[in-house]
Amino acid sequence: MSEPAADREVLRLEELEKRFGAVYALSGVSFAAQRGSVTALVGDNGAGKSTTIKIVAGVEQSDGGSIRFDGRDGFFHDPGDAADHGIQVVYQDLALCDNLSIVANMYLGRERRRGPRASFLATLSDLDMEEEAGPVLERLGIKVPALTTPVASLSGGQRQAVAVARAVLWGSKLVIMDEPTAALGVAQTKMVLRLIEQLAANGLAVIVISHNLQQVFEVSDHIVVLRQGRTVGDYAKHEVTPDRIVADITGVTGGVFA
Repeated sequence: MSEPAADREVLRLEELEKRFGAVYALSGVSFAAQRGSVTALVGDNGAGKSTTIKIVAGVEQSDGGSIRFDGRDGFFHDPGDAADHGIQVVYQDLALCDNLSIVANMYLGRERRRGPRASFLATLSDLDMEEEAGPVLERLGIKVPALTTPVASLSGGQRQAVAVARAVLWGSKLVIMDEPTAALGVAQTKMVLRLIEQLAANGLAVIVISHNLQQVFEVSDHIVVLRQGRTVGDYAKHEVTPDRIVADITGVTGGVFA
């Protein structure tokens, strides 16, 4: 017997509002994300997707509405607060350091050390980090070279995988991916799409921002459409067609603006 959707709910947004001066970037964004499920957030440029995600991640503060995450009501004060509660965002630029190894990127800012804490005598414990990171990569089905390999030598798909593995390593409950297949080739795109599915299979809630509707329909379970800062569509994937999603995005149905 499957778990009720309400019991799997990790994130719920209700009527989010955000103003920048006199301009409303958001004026009524509502949707939910569930554990073990992929929610696609789609919309034209300026629809409010990035602003919504920034509010969830604590980068921006809402001017109205509510958020509930993992049983907690209230907004996050900053990205560190959101991360501590289990929210990780993988942005388009991935925020990886090319000159560092795979494992060093996964532990950047949270390095394991041996010796007296907070002492200049403490040394990095590469072996401990590799032993912890290895099972995470294996669980997600991520295949990369040796963990000591510099990130600069990785393909685009492998770099995306490292960024995702870093997010999962720190006990994430929700992983948000911003245009994860942008500028990737066919093989690398396929790798990243399988990774998204694997994240959900591992019980995480996943939100994917994408302009590619073919990929949205391939990997998502739910599709949420934003237009002009509002939620205008919220569907289970099997209940909607690409044409309906395009109509919601553009506001045009049968040649008439909605």
